[in-house]
Amino acid sequence: MRLIFLGDVVGKTGRDAVARELPLLRERYKPDIVVVNGENSAHGFGISQDIHQKLLSSGADVVTLGNHAFDQRETLVFIEREPNLIRPLNWPSGCPGRGTCMVETAKGQRVLVMNAMGRVMIEPMLDDPFPAVGRELEQCQLGRDCDAILIDFHGEASSEKMAMGHYVDGRASLLVGTHTHVPTADHQILSGGTGYLTDAGMCGDYDSVIGMDKVEPLNRFLRKLPVEKFKPAEGPATVCGVAVETDDRTGLATQISPIRLGGRLSQAEVPFW
Repeated sequence: MRLIFLGDVVGKTGRDAVARELPLLRERYKPDIVVVNGENSAHGFGISQDIHQKLLSSGADVVTLGNHAFDQRETLVFIEREPNLIRPLNWPSGCPGRGTCMVETAKGQRVLVMNAMGRVMIEPMLDDPFPAVGRELEQCQLGRDCDAILIDFHGEASSEKMAMGHYVDGRASLLVGTHTHVPTADHQILSGGTGYLTDAGMCGDYDSVIGMDKVEPLNRFLRKLPVEKFKPAEGPATVCGVAVETDDRTGLATQISPIRLGGRLSQAEVPFW
């Protein structure tokens, strides 16, 4: 099976880049499923219903979120109507929405997509993600109940992401980190067969401070005073993500590659498709 995951979409330039590149990715690589993190897609903070629909129209099968999941108040309502829009599953009980989504591909294969959030150096402080993810993996086991499992782990600390990767190793097809907006170079297949990447990076303008226009972040670092609201940078965006091929028999990863298209960063295409 062919899986593609794209990192945090930041603002309009990120949305436009995904709208341009994702249809080409689908045409060229014929992925069975595409998952996109959309938690920064609405002016850098959260997601709107209209943007969610546009990401789906561009070729996403599932949209994941993170710590900014509910920054747009409308999300509290429309997320209940959107089964393929998921927020971190370790949000406390009673939170709107859901943390997992089961997708059936065009070939009839079943893919469980899961979204969880770390607790190290990130707000809000959610429930412990490790037992929460463990419970989901017990209830829906790879190779028994589904053909692939993709986990978006939204967190600040690379150590927590690595620990989660080893925790799910052999039980998931891919554990990919999001949130820091900087693509890491450690794409690998762990010893148990799970594809892993500490951070997918963002779909946004890298002539920025993690996707935000440089002026206000610099002001806050230099003067320790907020002057304006953060706003997304508006230059050409790089679409960043990861591609994984899985074994149809086991659901575990056999190949993994970063994706970087457009914008300022060095380009990376999938070499095995």
